[in-house]
Amino acid sequence: MARPLRMPLPDGTLASYMPAGRPLVPPKQPPGFNRIAYSAAHVVADPLASAEPALGSAIDWDATLAYRRYLVGLGLGIAEAMDTAQRGMGLAWPQALELIGITLANLSDLPTTPVACGVGTDHRDTAEVCTLDEVVRAYLEQLHAVQRLGGRVILMASRALARVAASPDDYFAVYSRVLAECERPAILHWLGPMFDPALAGYWGTADLAAALDTVIGLIAAHASRIDGIKISLLDAAMEVRARRRLPEGVRMYTGDDFNYPELITGDSQGHSDALLGIFDAIAPAASLALGALAQGETLRFHSILAPTVPLSRTIFRAPTYAYKTGVVFLAWLNGFQDHFVMLGGAQGLRPLTYFAQVFREADAAGLLRDPDFAVTRMRTLLALHGITG
Repeated sequence: MARPLRMPLPDGTLASYMPAGRPLVPPKQPPGFNRIAYSAAHVVADPLASAEPALGSAIDWDATLAYRRYLVGLGLGIAEAMDTAQRGMGLAWPQALELIGITLANLSDLPTTPVACGVGTDHRDTAEVCTLDEVVRAYLEQLHAVQRLGGRVILMASRALARVAASPDDYFAVYSRVLAECERPAILHWLGPMFDPALAGYWGTADLAAALDTVIGLIAAHASRIDGIKISLLDAAMEVRARRRLPEGVRMYTGDDFNYPELITGDSQGHSDALLGIFDAIAPAASLALGALAQGETLRFHSILAPTVPLSRTIFRAPTYAYKTGVVFLAWLNGFQDHFVMLGGAQGLRPLTYFAQVFREADAAGLLRDPDFAVTRMRTLLALHGITG
């Protein structure tokens, strides 16, 4: 690293930055964890495809699968075809189903690796779906397709249901009918409007306490068909309240990309397992920390993850739905893909000041695995924005 980078600060002024250059060394073998840990995984776009990004993008299947095997090699499970994979923001249902099938087939030699697959209604989220029966049919089309492939199921929140439902009872009725056809216990997903504004008022109310009552009632009524629930509200206190009300045997999977360390460690009344988009970006730190926690080294767990929290809060800053851009940016900096191109052209959703901040915070957390290589790529991005030297 011969010379520092000239990068913008949040106020747009330029300042020199010399990377620390102290990358974390990930474990050579997948460690044993005492928490279930899924990483929602991003997809790698094919930059040479002729398809117009606004009309649908192609996927680089080799790079996409290689990244999943990398995550699995660190002991993490895969949450497939979820929000991190740009589901509903570039990844349409036909591609999502293909992705699920390819992932399941190509990880079949790793039988202990958990893979859970997103099932929703995104192929029917347009105004043509106007009844609860149509929402159920849309869910079941995807559910049956994933189950035919042998996939475990994550029941994703439905934009169509949020639009059509008139009361909490409507949500209860729809989920009850879908859960009845799940062949294995499913994971529910409560995704907040900061991740998808179309999901405002999910569960039939904007009152989170009342929504929680509906969710807990649903889970209690169908506990044998529910493995757990992932809550993505960026509200640690709300998650803890929900966790303490879950029936025995139903897991809480934290989806809180702001407060994950303390939610995973938990307290005397329980802990959260993990199903996190940020684990895609901080996979080495997540693996090392979870391994330490399994050995009873709670202080080391927190010392590893503490520097990742500012990074995660930057990646997931408002508008939160654009967080995928930061995740893919780090994958590019770390050489997991040869380009910084995303489905639908989503690499353009964040300003240069955001990327500079992500770079600094990833470096501070030891997440630039080859700092010299990352600096070279960062210089390229800076030059594209007119910053040289």
